[in-house]
Amino acid sequence: MDGPRKLSGGELAWLVPALDARLPQILSEVRDQFASVWPDYAEFLSEEQDEVTFAAKAFLQWLVEIAENPPDPDDDTSPQSALFEEIGRAQWREGRDLTTLLSAYQVGARVAWHHVSGAALEMAIEPTALAALAEAVFIFVDQLSAASARGFVLEQSESAAERERLRDDLVDMLLSDRSDEVAIRGAASRAGWPLPRSAAVVLIDPDNVIGQGVLGRLESSCLLIRRRTVIGAIVPDPVRPGRRRRLAEALRHAGAVLGHPVPLSDLPASMQIAQVAASLQKAKVIDADPVFVEDHLDSIIVNRDPRLIAGFRAIMLAPLADLQPAVQARLTETLTCWLRHFGDRQAIAAELHVHPQTVRYRMGQLHDLLGDVLDDPTGRARLMLALAWNSPPDAPHSTRIRALDRPPS
Repeated sequence: MDGPRKLSGGELAWLVPALDARLPQILSEVRDQFASVWPDYAEFLSEEQDEVTFAAKAFLQWLVEIAENPPDPDDDTSPQSALFEEIGRAQWREGRDLTTLLSAYQVGARVAWHHVSGAALEMAIEPTALAALAEAVFIFVDQLSAASARGFVLEQSESAAERERLRDDLVDMLLSDRSDEVAIRGAASRAGWPLPRSAAVVLIDPDNVIGQGVLGRLESSCLLIRRRTVIGAIVPDPVRPGRRRRLAEALRHAGAVLGHPVPLSDLPASMQIAQVAASLQKAKVIDADPVFVEDHLDSIIVNRDPRLIAGFRAIMLAPLADLQPAVQARLTETLTCWLRHFGDRQAIAAELHVHPQTVRYRMGQLHDLLGDVLDDPTGRARLMLALAWNSPPDAPHSTRIRALDRPPS
């Protein structure tokens, strides 16, 4: 040629036949570079050679078009963008890393530019057009990378949303007493949740900020419970060694109740018991942080129906009903302490901070009022049930049931 040929609009299209001729060599070099680092990509180029060649021709044509007419950087509606967005989605679905794909684009672009620039120089294309081609390669890679990254993130987000929906459906089934084992197994499989041998519910006080934060840090194996008035989680295999200790540490100050471990079929009943325990914790009947239901089943059994226990207590203490409120409270306190200490006058006096003779005098009054009930094993058991697990909310702390009279968990 006599010198650089100035190309008018559209003349860069003359490059396409020259690039088509180089296409087998371009694809061969890309495949060789992929082989050592990404052998699966190289294998794809070999197995899908016809499809790859067809797409490569279209992309070379697109590269020339970009050089002649740079696209709007905000335009992501091209067919190529849709294709590479789908490639990004596939990358997420197959569990691959996005950076691997973007690095492969860079390798392909370097090989392509080597041949594009060589063909352009052979045709003596002027520097301005050559620079436009170089810029087109950068735009090309940026757009493909952006489209794939967008597809990757969208698929990740949609997959996460779908996974959470499936997990929510599974929680509803596990906590419903109308779901059968086959349906639960199917729902667990769809949600990707391996069925454990046992599970426990964790309930969090919805008004407890610490508890809300704790839920977000639970292991991914835990299923979150998200209802209008109940939040918490289903914890799989809570009896694993060390699990209870870790849960106790994580849930401290979170207003948490941990249901007793049960087979999955018993979770609905366990959930109901845990909700009773949560209400008793809020009412200060059970004083533990966090509450392990299995340690307080006695208190839960007695107090699960406040109206029932209040009525029973009123019946058992009816002989004291006509006393002055202060006298009634004093004698009730003494009787509760007497039941708890099995009549040990010294222990009763020490707890109530009174003289043993005062205890003797008060118990004499109670014998006069209650009659043979105090001497009857069944009567004492009934009084124990009425008094020894609870007391009126406004009673002094010494008369309340101390749910931690047992050794700490």
